Amino acid sequence: MSISLDEISSRLTEDVLRGCMQNRELSWLKFNERVLEEADDGANPLLERLFFLSIFTSNLDEFFMIRVGGLRDHVANKTGVIDNKTGMNASEQLARIYAEANRMYVSRDAVCKRLEAELAAAGIERLNQIDLLENKKERRTLENYFENQLQPLLAPQIVDQNHPFPHLENKRQIIALALETKGGKPAFGMIPVPYGTERIYRLPGGGYVLIENLILHYCDKIFKHYKVSEKAIVSVTRNADIIAEEERFDEDEDFREHMKKLLKKRKRLAPVRLEVQGAQCAKIVSYLHKKLSLDSSQTYYSQSPLDMSYCFELRETAPAEIRRVHTYPHFEPAAGATVSQPGGLLRKVRKGDVLFSYPFESIHPFFSIVREAAEDAHVLSIHITLYRIDKRSKLADSLILAAENGKDVYVFIELRARLDEDNNIAWARRMEEAGVHVFYGPNGFKLHAKICLITRREGVKNEYITQIGTGNYNEKTSRQYTDLSLITVNEAIGRDAVNFFHYMMINATDDMHAYNLLKVAPQTFKPELIKRVKVEASLGEKGRITIKCNSLTDRDLIAALVEASCAGVKIDLIIRGICCLTAHIPGLTENIRVRSIVGRFLEHSRIYRFGEGGDCQIYIGSGDMMTRNTERRVELFTPVPDLAVKKRISEMLDIALRDNVKARIMDRDGNYRRLSPALLETAVDSQALLMAEAERYAALDIPEIPEAKPPETGFKKLFTSMFRKKRDKN
Repeated sequence: MSISLDEISSRLTEDVLRGCMQNRELSWLKFNERVLEEADDGANPLLERLFFLSIFTSNLDEFFMIRVGGLRDHVANKTGVIDNKTGMNASEQLARIYAEANRMYVSRDAVCKRLEAELAAAGIERLNQIDLLENKKERRTLENYFENQLQPLLAPQIVDQNHPFPHLENKRQIIALALETKGGKPAFGMIPVPYGTERIYRLPGGGYVLIENLILHYCDKIFKHYKVSEKAIVSVTRNADIIAEEERFDEDEDFREHMKKLLKKRKRLAPVRLEVQGAQCAKIVSYLHKKLSLDSSQTYYSQSPLDMSYCFELRETAPAEIRRVHTYPHFEPAAGATVSQPGGLLRKVRKGDVLFSYPFESIHPFFSIVREAAEDAHVLSIHITLYRIDKRSKLADSLILAAENGKDVYVFIELRARLDEDNNIAWARRMEEAGVHVFYGPNGFKLHAKICLITRREGVKNEYITQIGTGNYNEKTSRQYTDLSLITVNEAIGRDAVNFFHYMMINATDDMHAYNLLKVAPQTFKPELIKRVKVEASLGEKGRITIKCNSLTDRDLIAALVEASCAGVKIDLIIRGICCLTAHIPGLTENIRVRSIVGRFLEHSRIYRFGEGGDCQIYIGSGDMMTRNTERRVELFTPVPDLAVKKRISEMLDIALRDNVKARIMDRDGNYRRLSPALLETAVDSQALLMAEAERYAALDIPEIPEAKPPETGFKKLFTSMFRKKRDKN
C-alpha cells in the first residue's frame, strides 16, 4: 500500500530526523581524514602525497581558527546554542572535536613518518635531528649558514619581571625555551622563526633541513648565558572568526576602512590551540597554558612539522628528474570547448551557449571575452561580482581597461571573503582609482554569487551576454578546482541578470524574487530546491535526484531529501566535504547514496539535477546546500536552457557516479569506505576521464590573453580619455 507524502512528512518527527543526521564539525573532520588518506595512498606520486599532507594541515589550521573559534565564543558568551542536527551544545561539540583532533594528530604523524621514509629512499630526505648528521663537512656548513645567514635575522627574547610576555602571532612558529639563570632562577625564552627567508636549506650532499629545526638545534648558542632545560617548536592558533555584519560600525564610515580595522583586530583574538613539535616539554607547556589561558585539551603534540607549507617550495625546487618521477604528469587545460578563433571569441559566444569546465579547460577564453568586450565599440557596460581573485588578475586588468575605454564597469566586490579580505580591499581601491564603479556586498549578506553581464547594442536593441559560474574568477584556483562556467545569450536570463545587478545596487535583497529563470538565495533558491525535490517525491520510485556540491548541512533540505527517499526516489549525492545526512538507514535514507570524491583537483562545482534523460531539469550555481548559503548569502543559480550543454553536464555527473578509484561511499554509520574496481570491472578515475574528455571539446587552440597595459593615471589618463572620446565621436 502506497503512503502519501503528507503521511511520510508527519512521521518525520524531530527525533526521527535526528536519527539520520550527524554533526557538521565532526563530518568536516571526516572529510579532512579523506584528504589525509590521499597522502598515504601509494598510487599517488610521492611529492603529491606530501602536498596532500600539507593541505590536510592547513585545512585543520583553518578549522580551528574559524569553527573551533566560533564554538569557543559561544561557550565564553554562554549563548546556549544547540546543534539542530544532533542536539549537542557548544561544549559537547568541542569535547568531541578535541578527541577527534588528537586521534588525527597521531594519524598524521604515522602518515608523515611513512611518507618521509619513502621520500628519503627517493633522494628527498628531511634531516630532522642535526646531531645525527655523520658528515662533519655538512655539519660545519649548517653551522656556518646559521651563524652568518640566519642568526642576524633572529629576534631572541627573554620573558621575566622586566620583560613582559609578548603577543604571539597567529600560527607563527616560535622556538620556546625553559631556562635557568646562573643563580638557578627560572626564565622563559623565545625566538620567533623569521619571515621572508626560505624555509628549506638544501644540504650539499642531498636532502634538506627546515630552518625552524636549524634554529632549534643551535638556539643554545644564543642563550649561552643560561642553562637550557627544555626547548621546543610551538605555535599558537587564534580565533579568526570575525563576522563583519555582526560588528557595530558607524554607517557614515566607509565599509572598506571598517574591514581594515576588523582585520587588525583578528590578529589579536583569543588563542584556541597550542601545538608543540617534539617531546612533551612539561615546563614550556605549563608556562604557556598559564599565559595563554589554555588547557591540556587544547594542546596537541606533533612529530611532524607544524607548518607544512614548505611542501610547495620543495616540489617546485626539486631536481627536474625527481619532479618528473614523483609529481603528476603535466596537464595543460584545453584551450576552450567549442570556441573558435575567427572573428573573436565574443562573436562566437553571441551565436549560442558555451560551457567551460575547469580545470579541464582554460579560464583564459572567458578572460579574452571580457578583454574583447572592453575594446568592442558596441559594448555599453560590464557588470560582475568578485569574491576571490588573483593578486595579479588579468580579469581585473581588463575591467580597468574597459573603464579607461569609456565603458560603464560595475564591480561588486565582497570585502568579507574570509582570509582574502586584504587582497579584495587592495583591488577595490585600485579599481576605484581607475574609474570603475565599485560596490560592496549588501547589508547583512555576503555576496557569493558568480555572474558577469556584458551589455551590447547594435541598432536599437540591447543584447545580453551572461556568464554564470560555480567558482571564482581566479586564475590560480581555476587550475586546481573543478568548476563550471556557462556563457549564454538567453534573453530571459540576461534580463534577470539586469534585475539582479539593479537590486544589488540599491541593496534591495527583499525584492530579489522578481526573476523569470534565475534562482537567487536567500529568497528563491532554497524554496525552488525543495519544490523540485517534492516534485520528484510525488513520482515515487520513478523519481530521480542527483546533486553534486561541496557540503550539505541545511536541515530543511535534509528533511526534504529524507522524505523523497521514503517515497522511493533514488537519490545520489556527490558531496566532497561536510554531509550532515547519513545514508542507508532502513526506512529513512535507504534510497540515498552519498559519495565523496577526493583526487588531484578539488571538487567544487555545484550541479542540481532533477529527473533523468532529456527531460531532466539542471541548475548550476554558486552555492551549496548549507544554511549559510541558502539563508545568509546572496547566491545565484541558473537553469541550463541549451540541450547540448545540459547533455554534457549530465554526462559529467554520470562519470562522477561511475568513479571507483577516487570515490568513497558513506555507510549507515556515517563513515566512508573507499571504492576499488571489482574483478573484470573497468577502473574509472572521474577526473582523469574528464581530462581526456576536455580534449574532445577543444577543437582549436585559443591564443593566450595579451598582457593588459597598466592603467593610466594623472595627465596621461586625462589626455588619453579625451583622445578616445574624440575618436569615438568621429
